[in-house]
Amino acid sequence: MKARIHSFESLGAVDGPGVRFVIFMQGCSLRCKYCQNRDTWDLHGGTEYSVDEILEKVLRNKNYFGSNGGVTVSGGEPLLQAKFLIELFTKLKEHNIHTCIDTSGSFDLNYDIKELINLTDLFLLDIKCINDEKCLELTGVSNKKELEFAKYLSDNNKPLWIRQVLVPGITDDEQDLLKLKDFIYSLKTVENIEVLPYHNLGKFKWEQLGSNYPLEGYRTANSDDVKRAKEILGI
Repeated sequence: MKARIHSFESLGAVDGPGVRFVIFMQGCSLRCKYCQNRDTWDLHGGTEYSVDEILEKVLRNKNYFGSNGGVTVSGGEPLLQAKFLIELFTKLKEHNIHTCIDTSGSFDLNYDIKELINLTDLFLLDIKCINDEKCLELTGVSNKKELEFAKYLSDNNKPLWIRQVLVPGITDDEQDLLKLKDFIYSLKTVENIEVLPYHNLGKFKWEQLGSNYPLEGYRTANSDDVKRAKEILGI
């Protein structure tokens, strides 16, 4: 079995606890207007790798993980290639390697997804926007599946970190953030809440692909924006 991979990062420090070997999967079904990895959307792009080829890369870096690190799969959207990750994570578990997935969670909870959840130690769950109307406008999909995904993780005692990209004028509305706070506190396995300030550093990727950048004219989030959001969220 092979998967399409966009790229790798051998010493990731912001994609889960400790030092992480990060696998960026190719392909995404969302169309987030602030996406900084626009080049990962194409389902037919990237490079094909087998499970054993990736496992070899991971094991070469295992000594850097320490007691807290491991492997994080990001993207793109990892869950589009769930069968491959089931095979990969099964082998990682044989080597006692911590597994983490960074996902939107916008998927039906079918057999493969549930099996992959069982093999995953931690989820970094991106709540695109708690306001469903805004979420649909911002990403092209409803937030209903990602919220159900979060509830399923909580009900099955799976640790998760909640991430919210803060876009001034879109995802920083006080009432929306208060609603997000209520949702987060309804979950029992949230270990961390991250407010990620919107930036436009990925704009050049849109331009290289001949696409107009959808958030042209929106300002980036600053430290005051993040501080205010954290105060509203109670973190």
